[in-house]
Amino acid sequence: MITLEQVTKVFNQGRHNEVAAVRGVDLTIGDGRVTVLRGPSGSGKTTLLTVIGCLARPTTGRIRIDGEMVSGLPERFLNEVRRRTFGFVFQRFNLIRGLSARDNVMLPAYPTGRPHRALIDQAEGLLDRFGLADRASLSVEHLSGGEAQRVAIARALINDPAVIVADEPTASLDGERVAQFLAIAEDLKRAGKTVLITSHDPRITAAPLVDALVTMADGRIVEASP
Repeated sequence: MITLEQVTKVFNQGRHNEVAAVRGVDLTIGDGRVTVLRGPSGSGKTTLLTVIGCLARPTTGRIRIDGEMVSGLPERFLNEVRRRTFGFVFQRFNLIRGLSARDNVMLPAYPTGRPHRALIDQAEGLLDRFGLADRASLSVEHLSGGEAQRVAIARALINDPAVIVADEPTASLDGERVAQFLAIAEDLKRAGKTVLITSHDPRITAAPLVDALVTMADGRIVEASP
């Protein structure tokens, strides 16, 4: 379980261009559930997602993961929490051009020190799971949009994280690719993963697999259900 207590995130604090992107957020994210943060551009949902995922520190407030306070940890410990707890699917996928699909999937696992052969086997197993076994050696710039998305999801799973974080994962995707993403999210939920998504796409926010819908505006939570 992830809990947030009066979390804020302020950029350029104390300067003339100070921006409060997240303002006093209290939120509980249950294990094994699909939670969607929605709101218009500038509502703070992506900033909140990065704070929850330990990619950025809150300016004030507390974040606990399974009861452990993580918001104040030194960076070297925070790196380990991030690595073991979260898998990230970025809006533009952030795959490394010039590397194969297999190598992209393996990247987040290198700091763990696992044997290289084991990482290759695991990456290829994930690619096969998502129907990409025949694309493993292909450089990622030659993948279709749907294939790149699945590679990004496979990369997010390489360390077997408890929480999958996806920022606007269906932006600019057609209906078929949205359906593919929802099917993968359903499989992850069934496997006991916690899935946290930001989206303003009604195909996501209205999907039956969503357990909790959190609406944001001006950096605040204005509605949360259930």
